Amino acid sequence: MRAKTIVKNFGFEAEDEPVSIYPFSPVYRMIRPEGDFIVKKTQHPIEKANRLMRYTKTLNEQGVDVVIPSKIQAENPRTFGEETYVVYPFVQGVPYTGKEWEIKEAGRLLGRIHALSPTDNEYELDIYDVFDFTGEEVKESFQRIEQNAALHGIKMKPILEVRLLQAVRQQEELKQASLISVATPHDFKANNLIYTPQPYLIDPDNAGWIPRIFDLALVLLLFHNELASAPDRTFTKQQWHLFLSGYGESVDLSLEEKANWPKALEHVFLDEVMWLMADVEEDWQNQAQRSLFDSLTQLFLNFEEYNLT
Repeated sequence: MRAKTIVKNFGFEAEDEPVSIYPFSPVYRMIRPEGDFIVKKTQHPIEKANRLMRYTKTLNEQGVDVVIPSKIQAENPRTFGEETYVVYPFVQGVPYTGKEWEIKEAGRLLGRIHALSPTDNEYELDIYDVFDFTGEEVKESFQRIEQNAALHGIKMKPILEVRLLQAVRQQEELKQASLISVATPHDFKANNLIYTPQPYLIDPDNAGWIPRIFDLALVLLLFHNELASAPDRTFTKQQWHLFLSGYGESVDLSLEEKANWPKALEHVFLDEVMWLMADVEEDWQNQAQRSLFDSLTQLFLNFEEYNLT
């Protein structure tokens, strides 16, 4: 369905076809006399979207700065064909730039979100269950990574493939580990925060029931991904421990989580970073993204100092 039809069904005027403000997903900024709004795709079908909104509304009621559906005349969220959309308020603020206080405040926000999670999946969010990677999949992905890198004069280290294959072999052990899962947005990256001046979560739509340390591993690896104002590298060790210092004000990680952290970090690289480097060829054309990929590779091969203490 055309974007113009979607926004009109939410009550917005649109003479021309709206243009997404985000290159990887439909996100439309719409203006009305009472303020600015965001119309974006959310979880589908509508039952999943409503469970997500129940989760975020509860977080919001508990004092967490997270967007919740705007109160408008139309049903919100609502389904159009095979997709479901939601209208959020547009949050005024400034983007993340990598300042120390921004990092610590981001850690505090995620810590509060994790601490407020119920002990069971009462919101019926999607349960993380991606433990079916194969060695053949890794070999094919690594070959594509090598090809993408070679186009820019970069030679990938063979040890990266070795370590990814190691992650495949240990995924069943990780699946059976007694890891604590939480309700979490599971896309806690700088491009999904706006500072008002405190960090405000503006895209919670990937929320799920996730092993807690998997969510932390995603932060370490991809917090700076897809944001022009962020540094073109992963956290430094100092920045990572600054983030953890904010996070730790609300959460005490278990011994089991700390023991499984190296495996979790490798697994999340396998799940979230490998495909990014292999399949998103246009990212390699961006110098900042190539720098981030290089930083990610270096961290993955030398993550001993990026611990949870």
